[in-house]
Amino acid sequence: MHGAMGDGAIAILIGAKLVTRSADTEFPFRQDSDFWYLTGYAHPNAVAVLRTDGGPAYTLYVEPRDPARETWTGHRPGTEGAVAKYGADEAHERERFLRDLPELVAAARRIFHVLGRSVEIDRCITESIENLRLRSRQGVEPPEAIVDPRSIVHEMRLIKTAAELELMRRGAAISAEAHAAAAALAHPGRSEYELEAALEYTFRRRGASGPAYTTIVGGAHNAAVLHYIKNDCALASDSLVLIDAGCEFEGYASDVTRTYPVGGRFTGARRDVYEIVLAAQLAALDACRPGNTLPQIHDAAVKQLVEGLIALDVLSGDADELIKNERHRPYYMHGTSHWLGLDTHDAGSYRKDGAPRVLEPGTVFTVEPGLYFGEAVEDIDERLRGIGVRIEDNVVITADGHENLNSAIPKLPDDVEALVSQR
Repeated sequence: MHGAMGDGAIAILIGAKLVTRSADTEFPFRQDSDFWYLTGYAHPNAVAVLRTDGGPAYTLYVEPRDPARETWTGHRPGTEGAVAKYGADEAHERERFLRDLPELVAAARRIFHVLGRSVEIDRCITESIENLRLRSRQGVEPPEAIVDPRSIVHEMRLIKTAAELELMRRGAAISAEAHAAAAALAHPGRSEYELEAALEYTFRRRGASGPAYTTIVGGAHNAAVLHYIKNDCALASDSLVLIDAGCEFEGYASDVTRTYPVGGRFTGARRDVYEIVLAAQLAALDACRPGNTLPQIHDAAVKQLVEGLIALDVLSGDADELIKNERHRPYYMHGTSHWLGLDTHDAGSYRKDGAPRVLEPGTVFTVEPGLYFGEAVEDIDERLRGIGVRIEDNVVITADGHENLNSAIPKLPDDVEALVSQR
């Protein structure tokens, strides 16, 4: 980060706060991803200051030690821990930050700061700059610009290091075990929430902090609802259950979807749709290599999906013309990929120099085609109505191709059936 800031700059990075759930109860604390990436500091109400203006390179402002409060809410590192454990050159109590900020602003030529996250900090910065501007006749020069640091940080986050990839592999292994536990429960009469509980129990038992996003367990027609999260229905025989669930391990997300046959057998139209989506996913994976782009991967998936929709008599005509006119959109309405990392939909621009970004080694993303024949779809064969299938893996681009982090989770029909049948 320091190298990209240039000389004479400061960066002000604001950590996350506790968020009220209801009354005097808070949600579990989760640090801001950018703050976590740069500092590793996992406690609320912190501010980090990075400097290239001759001052301390890295300063943390944190909540002080408070034995009385820690009795109720747990350990605080305090200023001593911020230096000893988190590598800060200096650390001060959080309440001092606004008093120090005018002096920090006065010393900087550029300020890296995300406006809109703290009214107090924004006001102090702008007032300090204006005060400096009023003193320009005395030779005082205010900072020349306020720059959003995310343009730097998100580029850093996009290319994963070897250490980051190892954490993501560990998260993928936990997610594989969790999917196996849930698949074993995919039988008629079980409730969606029982499968959800098996997933999240395994996440925590194996050391993950929990789910990386709200777990989706959609049986029968619920599988055609993209972000179905109620998970409160019973599983029916001769149906599918779509599970979109991944853990968060050391801050890094796993994002995996499999579609399982309830009771252990893919039958009829459900098998037909599943095999079309699988073919699309395999075609998309085949396009995952350095030098390609996410749109190329999406196009490879769409081509297979449209050919499958023609085979199902859902669409008719020339595949290329159907794709050009987006006739597949009622049945496949989302993209095939998104970046993955500290956030499930991770940071990083999808375009560079006015064109889709070329994939480089170290980029991590999802590959998740699907077909959905929801209740609202018109003029559809009743044998397809209510079917939803998605298959999703997490991919790392390597020097000569890609690594599939989720290869341990079965997706070939016979293997999926065997997994469900192992009770």
